[in-house]
Amino acid sequence: MDRYFLIFATAVAMVGAIFDARSRRIPNQFTLAALAAGLVIRGAFEGLMGLESAIWGALLPSGILFLFFLAGGMGGGDVKLMAAVGAWVGIKYVTPVLLGAGLAGGILAIAYMVADGTVTRTIRNTVILVRHHLTLGLQPHSQIHVQNSSTTRVPFGIAIAMGTLFCAGSALLRR
Repeated sequence: MDRYFLIFATAVAMVGAIFDARSRRIPNQFTLAALAAGLVIRGAFEGLMGLESAIWGALLPSGILFLFFLAGGMGGGDVKLMAAVGAWVGIKYVTPVLLGAGLAGGILAIAYMVADGTVTRTIRNTVILVRHHLTLGLQPHSQIHVQNSSTTRVPFGIAIAMGTLFCAGSALLRR
């Protein structure tokens, strides 16, 4: 069954990436429906253990990304997309998906920074943000946050799709 769940997770992630790339928004209707479907279908096919795997698969990565959301570094749609993907892949594959998404997000951030010519500004802002969060915790910075239109924003839905695709491809090729 894992094979099919990985395929559906990849489809969910790809659709979310398309929304994010086009409009920089991932609709709640899509993410919440995908999350509910992942929970229900894993539960229906694998019983209570499948439902438990889906719940933990949704909560673990979205909880981590939620911290970035609270700090003003990520949009809520990204958090919900990660929860939906996590429900589909379950606890067994959620860590590789999250790590792959993080790596892809870092590469995308560097690419956007270079393309926008904001390398120096980004390094300066990173130092400011680290100092800010070490002092004030998760409180968003007043100017350097994802809602500020002057900041370079990376559509993290693309990174989630890349991480999911890599994890699914690796798992399916190993079989």
